[in-house]
This record gives sequence, structure tokens and C-alpha cells, in this order.
Amino acid sequence: MDIKELESYCESALESLRNTESFEGIEEWYRQNFSKNGILSQARKGIGRLPASDRQSFGSKINEIVSRLEREFKLHQDVIRNRELLAEIEKERLDITLPARKSGIGSYHPVTQTLREVCSVFAGMGFDVFEAPHVELDLYNFQLLNMPPDHPARDMQDTFYVSDEVVMRTHTSPGQIRAMQRYAPRPLQVILPGLCYRYETITTRSEIQFHQIEGLLVSPHVRMSDLKGILVRFARTLFGDDQEVRFRGSYFPFTEPSVEVDIKCTVCKGEGCRICKHTGWLEILGAGLVHPTVLRNGGYDPEVYRGIAFGMGIERIILLRHQITDIRYFYQNDLRFLNQFR
Repeated sequence: MDIKELESYCESALESLRNTESFEGIEEWYRQNFSKNGILSQARKGIGRLPASDRQSFGSKINEIVSRLEREFKLHQDVIRNRELLAEIEKERLDITLPARKSGIGSYHPVTQTLREVCSVFAGMGFDVFEAPHVELDLYNFQLLNMPPDHPARDMQDTFYVSDEVVMRTHTSPGQIRAMQRYAPRPLQVILPGLCYRYETITTRSEIQFHQIEGLLVSPHVRMSDLKGILVRFARTLFGDDQEVRFRGSYFPFTEPSVEVDIKCTVCKGEGCRICKHTGWLEILGAGLVHPTVLRNGGYDPEVYRGIAFGMGIERIILLRHQITDIRYFYQNDLRFLNQFR
């Protein structure tokens, strides 16, 4: 092989390199040209067979070609590496011109929705919201509400005891005592929303935790007729202007007299069905005039002040409004159920 053949080989090798499109291809090209058995190695071995006058120029030419081919190999290697890197980037590229995927829009839990709606109704009648503790003293949960330790009414509420003197509140009524003690001897008009806890068997109609909202109004001039007016207005705001309401005598240890309030069945419109147990009526809340003992425990003179109180279960309101038959749905986080209230 003479110098012209070397130059021709160099151009041919460069052309072959430029046409190679993968790492595997250029590695094979490198082996063909630079391995011990490659063309350049064979050319070097043949230098000793050349005339002495040609050896230096031939050796210099080989070194020049080797340097050129190695330089072009590294450049082409970088080109292929960059090309493959760009291909990987292209696979992961985001088209920011596309419209964004729609995300699911959340909503309030049906209990929260109804609780806010009920609070809004009473706020429109001048009631302020009063927050009370969830963990209560037995003193506030029972004793100051006219239920001493041996009172039979305690059996109506299975209680979670934290200790002998501390309980998880079984109703929102202890907040009435706390509100009265804060406001006395001024008149007050508050509602007390929140969670309550009872040690009960979980069924379609009962849970170990549930929401209540109570109302309390204390004034020198309040009467039973004021209580009836407030509750009729509430029932018709929530269940419709033509809703019928009835009051039945009942018993609660912290009110006297006491009543239970019913509305015409929202399913059968009073005709009688399974939901209303064929009576045509549904109970929605209990109420009454605040017992004089409870007024006195709250810091009011029952000879001067009178009070009205009422309380209801929020889950029960939702059950009645939407003909839901199982209270457990509210605590199972089933989106099929919750999405109906969005």
C-alpha cells in the first residue's frame, strides 16, 4: 500500500463513518480500522518492507491518517450520543400547547353542607354560633343539666368515659351551660353545632358519632309561642313553605315543659309509608322551655329570666330530606354516595 492508497483508504473510511447511525455501528467501524488486525495496523507492519527512503514519509502519513480518523470518530460519537439523547428527551416532552386535563372538583361533605345551611337559617333569626368542647366534664354533660349521678335519664345515653369525671360529650347541651355562664346575666341567643359521641351499636339508624345542633334563647320575656314560631319557620325554610308541623308533649330532664316536633312525611306527604312507619309524620327535633334548675346552674335567676331550647341531629335531617335509609353512608367515604351532593 502506497501513500495514494492510504489517502484513498482514509476518505473511504471517513465516508463509512459518516454513514454510521448507531453506537454499535461505530464500534464495529473502530475495530475494523484500529484493532491489531485492522488496516492501519497492517500498514504499519509493512513499513519495514519499504525502501529506506520511503519509510519516514509513509510512517508520517499513517500517523496523520490515524490522528484524523480518531478525531473524526470522537466527533461522530458525540453526534450519535446527542442524537439519542434528543430522542429520549422527545419521548418525554410535554406539549404545553395542549389543554390541561380536567381535574376532579371537590365539594363539601353533605353533613357540612347541611350544617352550614341550618346555621344560616338560624343566623337569619338572630342566633350566634357558640363553640363548646368535645371532651366534657360529667358536671357539664349531666349534672348541671339536671341529671345527677343517680338520675334515670342517664340511661338514655350510653357514654364514652375518659375517666370518672371526664366524658366525650353525648349531646351538645353542655354548651348551653357554658354559654349561659359566659353571658349571664345578659340575654343570649345562640346555636351550638358539633359532633357528639355515644357508645352504641352501629346500625342503619345509629352511629357512635353524629352531629347535633342546639339552640338556646334566654330572655326575661321569651315564651313557648316564641319557640313554636322559631321552629315552624325553620321547618318551612328547610322543607318547604307548605310543610305542616306538629308539637307533641314529651320529656327531657333539662326542659319543662318539653315537646317533640314532627313534620309531614317528606316521602308519602302524610299518606303513610315505611319511612314514617305509616304514621304520616317524621320526628325532626326535641325542644322545650329551659328547666328552672338549668337556668339557675347557668347563672340566671329563673324568677326573672326564661329560656327556650331545641336540638336536632344533622344526619337525621339529611336522611329525611333525601330519603336515605342508612346513616352509615355518611362515614364510609364512598364517592358514589358523596358525589350526589356536589
